[in-house]
Order: sequence, then structure tokens, then C-alpha cells
Amino acid sequence: MEFETKAIHVGEEPDLDRGSGDVVVPIHLSSTFARKKVNYPTQGYEYSRTGNPTRDALEKRLAVLEDAAFGLAFASGMAAESTLAITLLHTGDHVLAFDDLYGGTRRLFNRILDPHFKVETTYVDARDPRRVQEAIRSNTRLIWLESPTNPLMKICDLAAIAKIAREVNIPVVVDNTFLSPYFQKPLRLGATVVVHSSTKYLNGHSDSVGGAVMLSDEDLYRQLRFNQNAMGAILSPFDSFLVLRGIKTLAVRMREHQQNALRLASYLESHPKVEKVNYPGLKSHPQHALAERQATGHGGMLSFEIKGGLKEAERFLENVKVFALAESLGGVESLIEHPALMTHASVPKEIREQSGLTDSLIRVSVGIEHIDDLIADFDRAFQKIS
Repeated sequence: MEFETKAIHVGEEPDLDRGSGDVVVPIHLSSTFARKKVNYPTQGYEYSRTGNPTRDALEKRLAVLEDAAFGLAFASGMAAESTLAITLLHTGDHVLAFDDLYGGTRRLFNRILDPHFKVETTYVDARDPRRVQEAIRSNTRLIWLESPTNPLMKICDLAAIAKIAREVNIPVVVDNTFLSPYFQKPLRLGATVVVHSSTKYLNGHSDSVGGAVMLSDEDLYRQLRFNQNAMGAILSPFDSFLVLRGIKTLAVRMREHQQNALRLASYLESHPKVEKVNYPGLKSHPQHALAERQATGHGGMLSFEIKGGLKEAERFLENVKVFALAESLGGVESLIEHPALMTHASVPKEIREQSGLTDSLIRVSVGIEHIDDLIADFDRAFQKIS
């Protein structure tokens, strides 16, 4: 089956033999399940933390979307990342990470793994695979990547870095939230694990918080599933239902997000009040060719630097109307935010600036409204900083 068909049907095949033939999977709210035999749970279910029919349906679909053997659904993207970290790392280990990462991921590495578990993280500009190779230590146990990165839209060569990692037996985790599995398949390129904030494009409607992990390594999957149950970081049945519903329109939404983002990025690139636009779909992006080679699209995320500084950025952001000034991304509605003051505020200013994240940077999650309304909204906001 093609992607669009799998996104609608996998995990929700009607049970015409034992069930009622539901076309849409029911929300199984039961916390526990009765059994006939003491040592044999009915249809494998015993307690909803361990396994739930609605969550199982979602996890099957998550796996097939990324061409993975296994999928796991978590209570948030950070719950997914934390469970991965606990599973893959031990005291004294070393992590290599892209220097431009979501602020919450940096917070996990720097303020939890380092002080509490003595796991050190080195941040490198992974746009050059040689820098990754040169930074590997004898105790490096994990390479963590985003591509494109949040919020500077940097691209790294996933296949090249995966090849380097394989030669020294280091797992590679790729956060694929920005492009979604519709546009990019990191496992095909050699990654070990893919992680998502399902809050974003997978759900797509800003009404559910969740996380996802997809992989094909069975031994690692069994460890992760054990830890998911033991730590209790599971997605609720209702949220599982919402993400299942959202995924059905993922392909349609991603095409619209991309179409609007490219139009908006082109508008911004020619605007006199814009210093720089970061969008891999633009030919001016320094890694446009790599983006074209390893992904089938460029998604709905972009960032740009407004001329001036913090005051101009704040004034612009406080004068948009169609765009909601809010954190998060990937919903059908357009969102806009200031990374230095919002999503990446926990990253020290000097560290932000080292990676290129300035006070004049604005991040945009381009929704699927009519593009003329989005551009008109920006026009009005730009007039306010004249």
C-alpha cells in the first residue's frame, strides 16, 4: 500500500470475526482487563499501562509510517526522548548531538543527564560529517540528530553520519518531527531510531500532547517497551485515538503545509525588512541540494531574521493576527514564536549565539490557511515596525 492508504487503514482494520466491525478503532478507556484463566490475559491485555487496544492500534500505524518494524507511543515527545536516553545510556557515557537542537532536548541532556547521571554531551555542527567523526570518543554511546534542525533549519547528511556510526557500533537517533515520515525516512538512510513529538505534524490539530519512537531493532525495542511500561510514560487511550485520527490526513496536510511555506519563504526572502530566511525548499538555502536528495519535501517550518533586533522582533510578533503567537508547531493553524524568549529560553544566550540563534530570529509553523491571508497578515505586522 502507498503512504496515504497505510496512514488511514493500518491499525484500524475492522474485526469482522470477533468484534463489531468498527471502521474507527474504539477508545478503550478501561484501566484493567478481566480474564478467564489466572495465567492467561484475555487477548493479551491485563493493564492499560502495559498494553491498551487503542494505543496498540496507533503503535502499529506509527511503525508502518516510518517503514519500521516497531512503534511506541509516549505521553509526550520528551517522555519518548527520556525513555530512549534511559535505555541507551549509562553513567559515564558520552553523547554527540547537533549544535542546533530543540531547547527541551538540550535541557534533558544538560540539566538531567549530565548532573544526575554523569552523561556528557558534545554539540557539533553536524552539517559536516567529518566534525561528527572527529568528535567521537571511546565512550561515545549515542549520536543525536535533527534534520532540519529546530529552529535554524540546518540539514545534516543522515546517510553519511549513519555510515560513520555503524563502523564504530554507535546508535543514531533522528528527531524527524519537522518533516514527518511523509517527507523523510531516516531509517532508510541508516538511522537506528526515529523519534517524534506526535503533538506536532502526526496529530496535526494542536489538541493532543504525545511522543513516538519507531525502530526495527527487536532487542532494543524489547528494552524500550519494558522501560515504557516500567516508567509509565504511556500515551492515554483518548490521545491515541486523536493521533490515529490526525494521521489519516497527514499526507494531505503536509503537501499543503509545504506549498504555503515555500510561498511564504519566497515572500520573506524578497522583503526589505528581512535579513535572512532559513527554509530548505529555497534554492538559496546552503544545503538545498542535500535536502532534495535525502527527503521528498521540505515541510512547513521556516525561520527568518528580521532587520533590527529584539525590539523589532517583539513588535512584529505582537502585531500578527492570523498567526497565533504560541509555542509548538505542526498544526493546521499557523503559529509563530521567538525562540530566544520562548522555545529556547532555557539555552544560555552565548550558546544560542554560537549556533546562530540570534535575538532577531523568528520561527514560523506555516499552517494550511489560504496563503493570501498569511502574507497579508505579515504585511500588516511589517508595517507596524516601519
